[in-house]
Amino acid sequence: MTAAPKSKKSPGPSKTPQGLLRELPPTDRGARRRAALIAAARKVFERSGYVNTRLSDITEEAKCSAGTFYTYFKTKEEIFAALLETVQEEMLHPGAGSEVVDAASAYEVLEASNRAYLASYKRNGKLMGLLEEVALVDPVFGDLRQRRADAFISRNARNIAELQKRGVADPDLDPELTARALSAMVSRTAYRYFAAATGRKRVNFDKLVETITRIWANALRITP
Repeated sequence: MTAAPKSKKSPGPSKTPQGLLRELPPTDRGARRRAALIAAARKVFERSGYVNTRLSDITEEAKCSAGTFYTYFKTKEEIFAALLETVQEEMLHPGAGSEVVDAASAYEVLEASNRAYLASYKRNGKLMGLLEEVALVDPVFGDLRQRRADAFISRNARNIAELQKRGVADPDLDPELTARALSAMVSRTAYRYFAAATGRKRVNFDKLVETITRIWANALRITP
């Protein structure tokens, strides 16, 4: 359960292992060049896949020299991690807040949260698919994937506990266990429709949001 922010907030703690992140460039020009490299890398990774991508492919796409690349990144792993970092805040939206006052508003916030998350996942589907693939063979990215999952679970558990406190969700549910089960349902459904390399199936987006929201609401015993 994750909702789009109403105002711009500072990024949360990084989920990326610090060994894969360098300090950001101190100048605007350096920041623009680094961002251009990351944008080029995204195009190449999504087009060629992680394994088949070469650093020369990225520099060619970015129209820069190898020397320029090495000014900002040492390896393919580093720039892939930096790319994932750029979508961290977009994917991890703040959840239900003080606007929840009763079951009806809780359902509305829940629906908006699911819509925002699924829309973000759809926009970043290829990248999320690459993360799943790389996580299976690289322990560093496997750890990164787990950190991301834990962040969603922790946020959803806090939201469920808050809904229980407000008297609009089943008080007998364990917030963390419930968050783990429902978060896994949403993330794997999103992966199936928006990221899986094989077996993709067309789905009506509004129907998907409606279905997932009803499952969440039924599990928490929230009646709109």
